[in-house]
Amino acid sequence: MRITSAIFVASLTRRLFADGQMAAVEKKGAPEAGAIFIRVIKRDRTQMLLTPAPQSYFEEKSEFHIFETRLDNAQEFEVNQKLEREKSFDNDIWIVEIETDTPEVYLDIRSENDL
Repeated sequence: MRITSAIFVASLTRRLFADGQMAAVEKKGAPEAGAIFIRVIKRDRTQMLLTPAPQSYFEEKSEFHIFETRLDNAQEFEVNQKLEREKSFDNDIWIVEIETDTPEVYLDIRSENDL
């Protein structure tokens, strides 16, 4: 059984804060199962957008939140455009902003080769 979106986001932000990193919830979504989108702000101020990896890629349903990179080394306006498009499809999404150069320490990020 997968943990709820609200618990996952709370845990993620606490882990980041404990390590001296920055995190903020831009938009709260459905507490039980809202899709979670992560905006990663890098030191050079470019951004990465991590989105939920499609469950259809996995042999069995995962109990963990797994992410894939939708944008990398992008400008803020590019990430904003993608997020606005996602919100127009599903208003129950979570958007979490984190500032770190190593998001893979805190999140399970898969590449296309892993999916």
